[in-house]
Amino acid sequence: MKTKLLSIVLIVLCVSAGVAQVRAQKLPLNTTDGLLPIRMQLSVEQYLGKQSVRVVDPGNTNYPEVTYAKIKNLRFQNGTIELELAGKPLATAGEGARGFVGIAFRIADDDTKFECIYLRPTNGRADDQVRRNHSVQYISYPGFPWEKNRKETPEKYEAYVDLVVGEWTKVKIEVQGDKARLYVHGSTQPTLIVNDLKHGSSQEGAIGLWIGPGTDAHFANLVVTPKP
Repeated sequence: MKTKLLSIVLIVLCVSAGVAQVRAQKLPLNTTDGLLPIRMQLSVEQYLGKQSVRVVDPGNTNYPEVTYAKIKNLRFQNGTIELELAGKPLATAGEGARGFVGIAFRIADDDTKFECIYLRPTNGRADDQVRRNHSVQYISYPGFPWEKNRKETPEKYEAYVDLVVGEWTKVKIEVQGDKARLYVHGSTQPTLIVNDLKHGSSQEGAIGLWIGPGTDAHFANLVVTPKP
């Protein structure tokens, strides 16, 4: 009897430990504490009814892809990343600005490599269908920028989704091994499917609130749920 009771206790403890490992981490993003800015400017701002972190391109970098606010003390390999974000071009931005805003993940400690999925909000309702088809994008730094992906594998790492410039957009990224899925507006079907993350399945690292050149962005209500 004692042996059976001990076995049951051990099973309960193991199950509890497993639940603890996948517990969601919620960050409301109502403070810049816990964020490390990399080549961008950070502040806290009430925006369209939500307390949020504002991330702005300072316009003085030669490394436009390495511009994000890294979440300190958070490691990520597999699981889901959910948040609300809004992006628009700065008033001073060039003609090619699209309000680039998204999430970098599995960021190396020295910022030399990461995966990233982002939105181009001004493309979502453009009159040009080709621009609409480029509403969301996957890149992998440093070897696979958007230009290379579009030239060598057109349409594979981009897709269309309805977006409104400057408005809150709910996104979720599911990552497992060398695969990633982007869900937008709470949809149960992915907007973008990536079956070959360029840094492979073993890469682990930080998560970053990513922006592109000429962007004024806001981020709120980040939830990260790790998975084995």
